[in-house]
Amino acid sequence: MALNLDDIKRIAHLARIQVSEQEAQATLSKLSGIIGLIEQMQAVDTTGIVPMSHSQDVTQRLRDDVVTSDNQRERFQSIAPATQDGLYLVPKVIE
Repeated sequence: MALNLDDIKRIAHLARIQVSEQEAQATLSKLSGIIGLIEQMQAVDTTGIVPMSHSQDVTQRLRDDVVTSDNQRERFQSIAPATQDGLYLVPKVIE
């Protein structure tokens, strides 16, 4: 996919960005380089390669999923202006 200066100006217009002729030319050069790199990567045959979630084979250390504090809902809700069935009641905001 080849971009031209008119494409850059149209994109800038759609994004409501004012660009000078020099900025448009520089952006064209940068975007063309990015698109060229993407085309190179798409040309690589990846048949039989398993997708990876990370570039390094690492795993995250996990801790046991255990409760570390008491349920204090009653205490917290005792100072609330209004509660019902364990839920906080708040004024209606949207009508």
